Amino acid sequence: MHSIMWLLALLTLLFFVGMLLLSHLNLSYSQQAMYELRREQIRDVFIASLTRIDARQIALQRNIEGLAAIGETFARLAENASGDVDERKALQRQLGTSLKAHLTAADGVSGAGLWYAPGVLAAEGNTHSVYLTGSSGPKDFTGVDAAGSADSIRSERWFALTLGDSPLGDSATHRVFWSPVYFDFDTEKAILTLASPMYDAAGHYIGVARMDWASEQIVDLVSRVEVTDNSFSFLNDRNNRNLSSLSEGDDPVLEQKIIDAILAENLSTDAPDTTALRDASAQRQRMQNKAIEVEGRVYELYYAATPAGMVYGAGVPRDEIDRVLIPMRDINYRILIITGSVLLVLSLYLLYRIVLLMRELQISYTDHLTGLPNRTRILKDLGDRDDACLIVVNLDRFKEINSLFGNDCGDHVLLAMARHMTEFVGSHSRVFGAALSVYRVAGDEFALLGPMATESRVRRFTEELTDFLREKRIYWQQQPLSLDASAGIAFRQAKESDASPDKLLSQATIAVHQAREQMRNYLFYDQLQKVEKGYEQNLYWALRLKNALEKNALVPHFQPIYDNQQKRITKYECLVRMPDDEHGVVAAGQFIGVANKLRLNRHITRVMIEKSFAAFAKEPYEFAINLSYADIVDPEILELILRHLKQSNVGQRVIFEILESDGIENYSEVFRFIEKIKPFGCQIAIDDFGTGYSNFSHLLQLNIDIIKIDGSLIRYLAQDHTAYLVTKGIVQFARSLGIKVVAEFVHSEAVQAKVVELGIEYSQGEYFSMPGPTLIQTARFETV
Repeated sequence: MHSIMWLLALLTLLFFVGMLLLSHLNLSYSQQAMYELRREQIRDVFIASLTRIDARQIALQRNIEGLAAIGETFARLAENASGDVDERKALQRQLGTSLKAHLTAADGVSGAGLWYAPGVLAAEGNTHSVYLTGSSGPKDFTGVDAAGSADSIRSERWFALTLGDSPLGDSATHRVFWSPVYFDFDTEKAILTLASPMYDAAGHYIGVARMDWASEQIVDLVSRVEVTDNSFSFLNDRNNRNLSSLSEGDDPVLEQKIIDAILAENLSTDAPDTTALRDASAQRQRMQNKAIEVEGRVYELYYAATPAGMVYGAGVPRDEIDRVLIPMRDINYRILIITGSVLLVLSLYLLYRIVLLMRELQISYTDHLTGLPNRTRILKDLGDRDDACLIVVNLDRFKEINSLFGNDCGDHVLLAMARHMTEFVGSHSRVFGAALSVYRVAGDEFALLGPMATESRVRRFTEELTDFLREKRIYWQQQPLSLDASAGIAFRQAKESDASPDKLLSQATIAVHQAREQMRNYLFYDQLQKVEKGYEQNLYWALRLKNALEKNALVPHFQPIYDNQQKRITKYECLVRMPDDEHGVVAAGQFIGVANKLRLNRHITRVMIEKSFAAFAKEPYEFAINLSYADIVDPEILELILRHLKQSNVGQRVIFEILESDGIENYSEVFRFIEKIKPFGCQIAIDDFGTGYSNFSHLLQLNIDIIKIDGSLIRYLAQDHTAYLVTKGIVQFARSLGIKVVAEFVHSEAVQAKVVELGIEYSQGEYFSMPGPTLIQTARFETV
């Protein structure tokens, strides 16, 4: 029982823990999904900003590529001029005009220039360059034309920052070079220079195109990532220098620490191919992610390289990403707590109900007085065994103990019996090689159940048990009581395992009763005795009798009583019969014993009274009805008889036969019955006279009208002189008291002759007629 309860508690705990784990996993999954969704939102904002920056830088590249194309065009025009100085000078002037027009069309340019290699736009051995810069406004450009040596351009700062040591040999590949942001002392501004080599139609290097842009053109495009309160964006150039402030925050010190931490990560990456920027998936693939920690706070960085070789990035505090999940997490936790609490309460209630059911089940298997397993339990255990040895132990004279000293004493004896049997089994079960179980089957009946053992071992064990109990003395209010007991033993072998548990218990109980009848301490059940067959017969007739009573199928049969003086039938005895489809008409001897045990005899008597009075209501004959002592003392039967006597005028023809062999315990009750019916003229007869122990005392104490001598004397009247003498003495005694005599079981003419010789007034038996359903004609016996 305890192990089952612990198992149920463990299962409940595992169920609850599993539910919590499942809910936690579900919550974690939901949070992760929400977290990923939030991060996806951040990525979308970042990609949008990155796209704007890419578009701006690509536009700048296209401007420098367009300027390089202008420069290459003028180089081809100069080549066609065939060295004419005036024409070259005209081309140089026109170049300045075209450059100014190109710059005017370009929004936000700070300056631009073209540098030609020697002999391209100037005389052989001379270089030519033109550079325009904004003067009073973004659309007002002024500039100079200059000539110099071939190496003079390499000394320019912008050249070192863009082309640097890059070889400028023949190549057909046009490429844009970006400088980092630097301070131009001429314009006193932070600028960004883009340079692109120029080539002629044959792919020979002819010069460099240059455009300068104010750094604000790029930096201003870095917008703040509007996702959380403290999100930020940044832009680092190719030299890992920060070009922008983080935000308009209130803590510049913290912002500088974040910038320093970002720069320390050296987030430089390769510039992307501008041809791939049209692909949205490529945009996401170039985006990278990293986490940094500043003053104990973790920031998630999303960054990517721009076409200019810069690094654009955005950062969001991780705790602020999580903060948007807090409401969902709180709701989920509340749901989890509420659901968990409800499930916990239900689980505890279910566990409580299961415990109650287990206790009820245990109670149903346990005797409430002794605490031993009960009859239900032993039947279950017998059903689980293939072979078994069952010993049933029954206390002797336990009813007397209850009657003399009360039920409390009886309970005390039963508790002592249980205790001593358990004690004995604990020290002697080695006889069976395994532990025996002790049960209280019913009342004062106990049982021991164990495995099969040899008959000699079981015999020795049972002898020791009964001797052990007999030697024990228990005391009730200083009164010593013994534990005398009888035992019955029954075996079931594996080959008989299909036999019902009830059968083995019934066999052991039969053995107990037989041991008590034979005055023995114990007895083994004998399979050859077929006692159970008798029980089956009792059950068979009990079912048929109950069915007959329910259907009111019992009927009276009538046996005539012959008047030896009048030479005719004057009386009939009413005898109960049971019609049966299988056995025909069944005599009372077949079922009356079962009826008495089932306490149906008085029901049968009531049926016979009703139907006998009805049968003789209009007949002239006297009729006899058999009554047992139990019928006589039954108020309901007496009331029924008196009602019929009052309602009819047959009292003088009614004879009530009292069974002498039934034994009269209280004569006052019989006197009361006789006093009630005598005023109606009824007669009293003693049936089966000669079989009891106080025959003549009955005749002296009761106001008897008729005695019926038992058939055990009449049957042998013609051949047994002793029977003849005893019968003669009865007749003479009855005659002296004025009592009529009926001879029963007159079965032959010889017996009838002896009956007449003794002067017996009436004869009844097979010689005249067996009981039948109808009355017979008197004429048949007129010559007898």
